[in-house]
Amino acid sequence: MKNMYNYPRPQLYRENFISLDGEWLLNHQFIQVPYPPQSSLSSYQGDIKDQLFYQKTFVLDEKQISKDKMIHLHFGAVDQIAKVYVNHQCVGEHRGGYLPFWFDITSFVKTGENLLEVKVTDQLSPVYPYGKQRKKSGGMWYTPVSGIWQSVWIEIVKPHYIQSLKITPTLESIHLHVETSAEDYQVKIIGDSLILQETFQSKDIDIIIPQEERHLWDVDNPYLYQIHIDTEDDHVESYFALRTIEIQDQKILLNQKPIFLHGVLDQGYYHDGLYLPKEMNEYEKDILRMKQLGFNCLRKHIKIEPEAFYYACDRLGMLVIQDHVNNGQYHYFWDTVLPNIGLKYRKDTIIVNELQKYIFQKHMLETLQHLYNHPCIVGYTIFNEGWGQVCSDEMYKLCKDYDDSRFYDATSGWFHQKLSDVQSEHVYFKNKKIKKKMNRPILLSECGGYSRLIENHTYAKKSYGYGATHNEKELTDKIVQMYEEMVFPSIENGLCGCIYTQLSDIEDEINGLYTYDRQVCKVDQQRMLDIKNRLQQKWNENNKE
Repeated sequence: MKNMYNYPRPQLYRENFISLDGEWLLNHQFIQVPYPPQSSLSSYQGDIKDQLFYQKTFVLDEKQISKDKMIHLHFGAVDQIAKVYVNHQCVGEHRGGYLPFWFDITSFVKTGENLLEVKVTDQLSPVYPYGKQRKKSGGMWYTPVSGIWQSVWIEIVKPHYIQSLKITPTLESIHLHVETSAEDYQVKIIGDSLILQETFQSKDIDIIIPQEERHLWDVDNPYLYQIHIDTEDDHVESYFALRTIEIQDQKILLNQKPIFLHGVLDQGYYHDGLYLPKEMNEYEKDILRMKQLGFNCLRKHIKIEPEAFYYACDRLGMLVIQDHVNNGQYHYFWDTVLPNIGLKYRKDTIIVNELQKYIFQKHMLETLQHLYNHPCIVGYTIFNEGWGQVCSDEMYKLCKDYDDSRFYDATSGWFHQKLSDVQSEHVYFKNKKIKKKMNRPILLSECGGYSRLIENHTYAKKSYGYGATHNEKELTDKIVQMYEEMVFPSIENGLCGCIYTQLSDIEDEINGLYTYDRQVCKVDQQRMLDIKNRLQQKWNENNKE
């Protein structure tokens, strides 16, 4: 299977595109896009205010803007409000900083040099999703990220192009929805020794994979099939996997078999690029680092990544629980202090801000649509620890109606309402056997967070974590103790997953398994693998037929 990292949208791959990444002007000073201006990789030396004005020129020739072609301008993500101009004419506006968008700029471009301008407003407004950003960073809040922070590119297509694919797998087949205005299209599916090829006219089709060619996707064998789709005007490539996620008998099933989600919290921050690594293959390296420590799952925490991340998880067999990105206000006393002393219930049906609710709901459903085809995603977190939580039962129903092929942690940590697929618990500062309170699988969706400072690998003046350790042995001892006292004993009560905080240090939060620069692994790798093996043994003993 070809490497699709050089293209920003691997689930709908085209050979020809024009990357606009590289040198731009921001407020009349040079910046390297797509790195956010707060990051060192951006090379930006100017002030960063609420208003950001980007400029870039690009060149198109006569063949590219011929009458039978359409020119689409794509943005991976721009935080928070972006107004886009081509040759001083407004082509559109987008609100929200985590999802891709595009505009048809065919009628705005000309032969030769064209001017692209993006006027961004980023006041870190809580009306829009903002995740872990805060103007005054510190502790569990991090440096904000403004403006363009994912790739920008141009695609040139003909009228009967393929607009989108929606792929729903079973263990034997796929249901394929192809959005195109073409009268018919050809589908080719490619496996190791498989080539299926057929022409269709319906937008919705079912394709059965021959039994002898069925390879199920899992963490040990992440088998991907290639799929090519052609119209008279277009050729795109994508991929899919045969795999299912279900909840039965209070267990999470991957391909109809119970699985324990042995995971880490992954917030997707990097010391030099903040929201982006220097190179896209750094996602692959992070995944392999965690697999080498025995983990099979990443909880992608309150951030939506470039598609390169999910593509890497698909290829390498890393399960993902994807958090939706919160908007709304956070209140330290109500959302953190009281729950940590045991007050973990409050109603969430009082709507304080209708616009805030509307924007969260819209962003939530667009996230499900955007990430639908990635087999690595097995579940979603809707709300985390009450931040921006509103009408979670209603949001759960909307998610299930759109995509019932994943499980949903509606209220991660606390403030549980009536509906969720898991009993989600956050436990810091103490180890305890988790009690079953609901008729659902238990997910320990955050725990641990023990800190260890590594000299010459820190990136802030202060340090923050949930229990200090001073060397590799101490840190690993604390993690082993947590599993022995809390995780292993809770399996018999229905614990089906554990998410340790966290993959790497972030700024002054030094509770990572790796340093912020990923240069030092802070734990004993062999002992972490021993945890995995003991965990699997306990799990197998508890799940004997």
